[in-house]
Amino acid sequence: METLHGILERIVFENPDTGYTIGRFSARGFPELVTIVGNLAAVNPGESLLLKGEWINNPKYGRQFQIDKYETILPANVVGLRKYLGSGLIKGIGPKMATRIVNRFGMDTMDVIEQGPKKLAQVPGIGRKRVKLIQQAWEAQREIKNVMLFLQSHDVSTAHAAKIYKTYQNEAIPIVTENPYRLADDIYGIGFVTADTIAQKLGVDKDAPHRVQAGIKYVLSQKADDGHVFQHHTELIEACQTMLEQKPEAIEQGIRALIEKDEIIHTDAQVSVGEMQDDYNVSCQSSAISSHSETSDAPQKPLSTDNRQLSTDNHSAIYLAPFYYAELGVANQLLRLLASGKPNVNQLSINTSLTQLEDEMHIRFAPQQGEAIHTALTTRAMILTGGPGTGKTTTTVGMIRLFEADGRRIALTAPTGRAAKRLSETTGREAKTIHRLLEFSPQENGFKRNRQNPLEADVVIVDEMSMVELVLMNRLMQAIRPNATVILIGDTDQLPSVGAGNVLKALIDSQKIPVIKLTEIFRQAKESMIVTNAHRINIGEFPKLTGTTDRNFFFIEEADPEAAAELISYLIAERLPRYYGYHAIDDIQLLCPMRRGILGSENLNKRLQDVLNSNAEQVVRGWQAFRVGDKVMQVRNNYDYEVFNGDSGRIIGIDAVDKRVRIQFPDKQVAYDMADLNELVLAYATTIHKAQGSEYPAVVIPLHTQHYLMLQRNLLYTGITRAKEHVVIVGTKQALGICIRNNQVMERNTYLAERIQRGS
Repeated sequence: METLHGILERIVFENPDTGYTIGRFSARGFPELVTIVGNLAAVNPGESLLLKGEWINNPKYGRQFQIDKYETILPANVVGLRKYLGSGLIKGIGPKMATRIVNRFGMDTMDVIEQGPKKLAQVPGIGRKRVKLIQQAWEAQREIKNVMLFLQSHDVSTAHAAKIYKTYQNEAIPIVTENPYRLADDIYGIGFVTADTIAQKLGVDKDAPHRVQAGIKYVLSQKADDGHVFQHHTELIEACQTMLEQKPEAIEQGIRALIEKDEIIHTDAQVSVGEMQDDYNVSCQSSAISSHSETSDAPQKPLSTDNRQLSTDNHSAIYLAPFYYAELGVANQLLRLLASGKPNVNQLSINTSLTQLEDEMHIRFAPQQGEAIHTALTTRAMILTGGPGTGKTTTTVGMIRLFEADGRRIALTAPTGRAAKRLSETTGREAKTIHRLLEFSPQENGFKRNRQNPLEADVVIVDEMSMVELVLMNRLMQAIRPNATVILIGDTDQLPSVGAGNVLKALIDSQKIPVIKLTEIFRQAKESMIVTNAHRINIGEFPKLTGTTDRNFFFIEEADPEAAAELISYLIAERLPRYYGYHAIDDIQLLCPMRRGILGSENLNKRLQDVLNSNAEQVVRGWQAFRVGDKVMQVRNNYDYEVFNGDSGRIIGIDAVDKRVRIQFPDKQVAYDMADLNELVLAYATTIHKAQGSEYPAVVIPLHTQHYLMLQRNLLYTGITRAKEHVVIVGTKQALGICIRNNQVMERNTYLAERIQRGS
């Protein structure tokens, strides 16, 4: 085994999942930089390293030094110290500041930072605040290295060490050693599989009860990610057997133990809400749960039909606790609302007001629209649904005008920022996301608006209801006064929510809430090929692909995936902006059926980033580079930053010294810590699922048989209806035909409709 001593000059490649790194190394005794390869934990360019390994000859890249072991050592001279400190290692110290510090303290610099950081205030430009920041960053960096080296010593990924340290601080290593499955519970981005790998390296028995229990919660969480609120008992046993390689008896014992701890709930086939008690808040006990919800409602005692005895038939259901309580909560609160009696309104007055409103708006409502407005004014809850061009917006404005005339206070809300912004633009009134409406406070660990502190609104109008998942719906229903009116608006033919449940469909299926479906397409909408083709696709007919040159719907045949990717880049970067005056980044959105593959959002994002944004100022995290000017999307709820899954913005600045990335969202600017960049993805291209609730001037959709697993009618319908002005589909007619013929929507496991029906 040979030894190299020198300085890491730059990192060429780093795999965040394995820690595998390719770097250029300035080694003592070598006139030129050496290429090094191997697992390096939390190293930065400028650090002084002692490497042990062997020389190898790569057929493509030549001679390389393959690392077996390494250690970080302090620089031996002033020049090395300057480079080391200025490498970005410590938040708050850049190259210029590093030079000042080393010029002041020389070779005593590291002792000062380590043992007497207050002396740093002697350096021009460093005040008390920055001294504290440097001290904290140095301690964090040291602990992060310890965690990473600990993980590396067990041959597992080091990509999440910063998150582990951020969560557990100095207790990281003891906690991971004692129960590595806590990582899956507590830390976003570390699932059961990663935690299990760590556990096996630490010698945890495969039969260990806490391993089995963690695996059960993981399977239920994965099923929730697929939209299921619960899992049937026998199917859960089978899935856990396959993953955990355990006998059914061990899994049954794990289920019972989790039931005892109230982390999962078991119900038999007879669901009922008749014996529900008042709700109260309980904290989630794991991130397998909390990744979906922070807190949930629970009855003060279990239902008589639930959790009594572990039934083994396939009709029994097993829930992660928050989903069970959310399902009960939505049903219970909706039934309370419906039982509070109809609003006290005069029918004749409504008819007169509706006629006056038509005169003021210079329109005549269609019969279905008039019926919808009348129903909204005379009931506690109603659902308004319909496809594009059927007048949902006009109907909603009509409702709002008459509610306001009646003196009722109105709250407008939608599940995402883009959807809320669009609702505000179309109604001329303020609209908020559901999270902001409910005033979520990370400091207070919950929503400020709840049963005890309800919304000060007589009417709550929720747009894009197809996107609202079960747990969030429960939170919203908690905050609505029992004598208020709830109007739910959505398109039932769009994709269901990304989260668990299919709330809009379940509420309709319960047959307890008035539903008005608008079906008449208005004359102006009929002139749009986007609208007419969306309706054709929705009823299973092939869309019209040809027309006049001024049409707004185009199909371009291209069977070769690589050629299609090139064409898409050309369309977005040049052709659409040149013909229609669009801004390539702000106005055009590429919507993909899938993330993976040549025509998936991940690959196309890289292509479009290179074509649309050549800015050299960037930060690299793993395989992903983020550049100033990039369009990015948040992929999980982050209550510290108050940005939520699906929120999009533009990177406007990168601070290498303070390790911050500034992002401008539509309503605010947020400074991200670089450790949180794994919550962001490029958003030049996104999946159709992620685009729900959004609307763009122009949409480009790749449609190819490569996407076979995702080619469904509601997926294509949702993608097309995201466009206001132009749609361009690039792909094959075969894939288009598969989409249109495939109307099999996966059923989701939920008892919400049944609970509403049987609770009356």
